[in-house]
Order: sequence, then structure tokens, then C-alpha cells
Amino acid sequence: MELTGSWTDIYGSVRARFEGRVGGQVWLIAAPADQAAAVPDALQAVDGKGRAEFLVHQGVTPLLSAIAEQNPYGVLVVAEQDLSGGPAVSVSEQEIETDGLSYREGGSLPAWVSALQSSAEHGVNEAASAAASAGIPVVVVSAVDLAKTLEAWMDGTPHGR
Repeated sequence: MELTGSWTDIYGSVRARFEGRVGGQVWLIAAPADQAAAVPDALQAVDGKGRAEFLVHQGVTPLLSAIAEQNPYGVLVVAEQDLSGGPAVSVSEQEIETDGLSYREGGSLPAWVSALQSSAEHGVNEAASAAASAGIPVVVVSAVDLAKTLEAWMDGTPHGR
């Protein structure tokens, strides 16, 4: 996939768009800042159709906003390790201030199960629970496994890779 643009959204989150061949699906790749560095190289290594929207986020509100905006086929959450599912979580109520914008987030988010078969451990992941709350299939993956996981998921879609 090729990087075709980058910008900062209303929440101060870094966003980038990667485009593959014509056709395919829209994917959302979400990473906290401490996991984001290896993601652009991983996405550029993906050989497939469609588009990958990359979001570097703090908290769940920017992620839920990006999901609503993009309506992706699936969300890949980048984390320290692959996970196969996780419990419901409570995000503590907090006021977040970014460049001229203040918003509140927090609340209960549901348990989630990986959209792809996985033998990885279960673990807490707020971003995955947020994607599940929006009704979007989700996979939690390490940056090292991102490209091969996205390609495997693409291979399982109706339009293929």
C-alpha cells in the first residue's frame, strides 16, 4: 500500500491514508503513540486492494469518531502483543484537552472476541472494546504481525486481496 496523505484530526490525533489496488475494503488501523512508529512501514509492505486509514490516538473518543466516519470493514488495533479477545472494561470518566478542544470520555465498553482465529492470550484492550461497542469486527495485533494479519484478513473477504 502507498501513503497518500496525512493530517491531524479535530482531536489532535495523527491520521494517515494508505491506498492499495482499486477495489477491496476500508480498514482502520488504530495505535496508541507508543505503538505507532512501525505501523507506516508495515502498511507499506501490504500487498492488497482497498484502503487503510491509520489513526494514532489517545483515548477511545478519537477511535469511535474515526469508526463512525470511515465505517471500516474491520479495525486492527496495534498493541504490544496479539490478543484473541478481552473482557468488558470501564474507562474512567475524564476531561481531555487538546488544541482548543475539550471533551469528556469514559464509560463501560463490552467484551470483545478477535474477528480472526487466534491462539493468543485474552487481555484487556480499551480500543478493541470500543470497536466492539460500535459493532465493528476487531483484531488486536502487534506491529510486527500487522502486515501479515491484514493480508490474511483481506484474503478472507469477498473481494479478496
